[in-house]
Amino acid sequence: MPDRPGTPTPAPAPPLAGTVVVSFEQAVSAPYCTRMLADLGAEVVKVEHPRSGDLTRWFDDAADGMATYFVWLNRNKRSLALDCKRPEARPVLDRLLERADVVVQNLAPGSARRLGLDAATLVERYPSLVAVDISGYGTGGPLDHRRAYDLLVQAESGSCAATGRADAPAKPGIPIADIGTAMQAAAGIMAALLARARTGAGAALQVSMFDTAADFLGFALLYAHYTGEERAPIGMSSPIVAPYNAYPTKDGRTVVLGTTNDAEWQRLARDLIGRPDLADDPSLATTPQRCAQRARLDEAVGAWAATLELAEICARADAAGIGNAEFNRVTEVVDHPQLTARGRWREVGSPVGPLASLLPPVITPAWPTPLEDVPALGEHTAAILTDLGFTPEAQDELRRAGALRPAHDQSGDS
Repeated sequence: MPDRPGTPTPAPAPPLAGTVVVSFEQAVSAPYCTRMLADLGAEVVKVEHPRSGDLTRWFDDAADGMATYFVWLNRNKRSLALDCKRPEARPVLDRLLERADVVVQNLAPGSARRLGLDAATLVERYPSLVAVDISGYGTGGPLDHRRAYDLLVQAESGSCAATGRADAPAKPGIPIADIGTAMQAAAGIMAALLARARTGAGAALQVSMFDTAADFLGFALLYAHYTGEERAPIGMSSPIVAPYNAYPTKDGRTVVLGTTNDAEWQRLARDLIGRPDLADDPSLATTPQRCAQRARLDEAVGAWAATLELAEICARADAAGIGNAEFNRVTEVVDHPQLTARGRWREVGSPVGPLASLLPPVITPAWPTPLEDVPALGEHTAAILTDLGFTPEAQDELRRAGALRPAHDQSGDS
């Protein structure tokens, strides 16, 4: 029946509203995955050790006393401080898992299986559950026992060798193995939830950082597979197209200019840097030919860029249809006009007060974006246990047994 005239239209709910996610998580890959789900409306219960919590809580104190890593990854979540290794914690886990739609874990190798929290065990017990194991190297193979951090996986997978320069390999500043794994896991979860809506059946998923990083190598890995060789990394340039590099400007800044095909090369040479002789040179007609003469092209583009200020170069490149960018320090991105003009910075609550947070990258008017607090360690323990049917007396018993934080350390619990 249609609403009567004057009846307010109900506010749209985020797409994952009503979806309960329980996460045994730490560091980056699982927390970023569940933050994505929380940003889409899921209720995320973050299970943390009652004494140490998520290790990223203590990485620094730069966010007004909180760690920037933790603030980045943990908005919109409820923190349950529970020692899952204690047998007394098992009834809490059982009730929590019974109401879960999704379970995510990235515990140390072997830990989840010993606790009965691995995806296969959980889905066997709860057939409609979507459960995800996030690991460093997957199950099977000679490395599945190893602890895995972003740098270690990037080194093992070839990512560092494809970054920097041939004589100075580097880890990308963005933790792409962690973040990429989180995104793969989130995509798998949403696909599994969609399938469950049709069939009623859950799914046990496995996502590894190594597989993700290897997949992200993409063309570089296939090139090595088919040729037995690898293209050496060349800093801020690209090994597969030229000219494509960073060039100092007259005002002491740096501009990045790039061409990805023959037509763009013609526009850059003729219309942007005014070198028709290069445009007409048959030895520069194709991408492989230009890559072979990269130094010659970089010298020509660099000499031109050195005569102009950054803003003028970008304006001319825009007019010529040539891709361009300013090279910015991270401190310069904080107030980047593309962020500020579009209102991308918002505030979220936290135990230390309001903190800055960027809106999620997915933008739509179809649903609101939740921006709830970053939780203190165990902040929601009492509330969650009460929701699960544990009386105050039962909660006291759990504290005495060591499964919860001691009574004198309950300042964060509510």
